Amino acid sequence: MWTEPAGDSSAHSVQFLTVENDVKLEVLDWGGTGRSMVLLAGLGNNAHVFDKFAPKLITGYHVYGITRRGFGASSAPAPVNDNYAADRLGDDVLAVIDALKINKPILIGHSIAGEELSSIGSRYPDKVAGLIYLDAGYTYAFYDPARGDFGIDLNSLRKQLESLNSGRPIREVKETLRELLQTSLPQFEKDLLKLQKSMQGTSDSTPLPPETPQMQLTRAMIGGMQKYTDIKCPVLAIYALPPDPGTAGSTDAADVRAEKLAQANAFEAGIPSAHVVRLAKADHDVFRSNEADVLREINAFVAKLPQ
Repeated sequence: MWTEPAGDSSAHSVQFLTVENDVKLEVLDWGGTGRSMVLLAGLGNNAHVFDKFAPKLITGYHVYGITRRGFGASSAPAPVNDNYAADRLGDDVLAVIDALKINKPILIGHSIAGEELSSIGSRYPDKVAGLIYLDAGYTYAFYDPARGDFGIDLNSLRKQLESLNSGRPIREVKETLRELLQTSLPQFEKDLLKLQKSMQGTSDSTPLPPETPQMQLTRAMIGGMQKYTDIKCPVLAIYALPPDPGTAGSTDAADVRAEKLAQANAFEAGIPSAHVVRLAKADHDVFRSNEADVLREINAFVAKLPQ
């Protein structure tokens, strides 16, 4: 373990822990006393994104941060779906927790880190004391079958179709066919119609984004998203709602707000034990734009957790 040089924006130590063959993750430790907390960053960020937020927590908690594989100083395996599947990323977090010998930490995830939280909360709820979603409870973290999601439904459909040619018993093939015809294909048709509608105003000559390493990594993570519907541990989900654009606002802004509200409502209905908070006039980086609100909600949530 070594300590960051004096120029860093917060005092913490850093170590690199092995989570899989040839894969090491950067783990920050800001210190502190009390229950353990582990911070997980959003897409494109590393654990240092919390350098100003984490010190606000150390008076009541021992705070760690993990840089996801593929980002920052952590190892970057090839950008293929299996290396960045949601459960694979969740297993990375569990491996760090085990290596540090942390007993039932509270996991706090921002944005895409919601998928790691849900992966752990649905498979190994006994490993954590609670989960806190910082504008992270979207379709990659809680799948609402009434609304669907193109990327997640595509992943699921691809696996089902591949399984038809995998030499499985006839009974299982029949069950897959039934699910395809009754559920998966009708849902995917809805996804396609929604995608088609969203592209109506797009010119056929619109250039595709450049194929950068970041784009490849993002595609691998999207290709590894899964459906999570049953999270079995205490949950706090904070949604950052943009200002209501009103009648004079743009259609796009109104659509974004409506989508966020719909997902918050779906999360609340699907996980009845969760405490769902909707923060008005908040940015996606809600731990920055609404720091005091987030700290208040975290402390209130943790105070009710079993010791």
